[in-house]
Amino acid sequence: MRIIGITGTLGAGKGTIVDYLVKKRGYRHYSVRGFLIKEAERRGMEINRDTFVVVANDLRASHSPSYIIDQLYLEALENGTDAIIESIRTPGEVESLRRKDHFILVGIDADPEIRYGRIVDRASETDKISFETFIQNEQREMESTDPNHQNLRRCMQMADHIFTNNGTFEDLYLQIEDYFGREDI
Repeated sequence: MRIIGITGTLGAGKGTIVDYLVKKRGYRHYSVRGFLIKEAERRGMEINRDTFVVVANDLRASHSPSYIIDQLYLEALENGTDAIIESIRTPGEVESLRRKDHFILVGIDADPEIRYGRIVDRASETDKISFETFIQNEQREMESTDPNHQNLRRCMQMADHIFTNNGTFEDLYLQIEDYFGREDI
């Protein structure tokens, strides 16, 4: 069983990589966002990005910096198939998964204006924000010395490979196929 973790900036294309690996390579998807939606609903909280941050930070502080990812990993282990876990946001999550067999962390990034345009286009409930709020959210999640809080910059530095997604879907698909088609992966 192979585990792919994915990290990246807001709107960079994490979901596109997930969709590709699920459809073309048979991976099963495990979503931190889905996990947090269930937990927020259980707590009777509003479903939005700020709630997800609060709930995730609370779970990490109450259990461990890798708690959410560890729960998703256990689900994947039960199913026994190749898995992709989206989205890795703390170094503790990366470190926990590195202790497992057959783990690869990939990151994805794109120019901020392109990423903002993508989140506007996808129009999910958590993406209805201004460009200024988009940048503030990203800066809040980019770095922290608290092991229970998001640190995307460090996660990206820990990645085995970074995809740059400033082009079309086809451009990204070629990058994905090139990387995951290698014999040493």
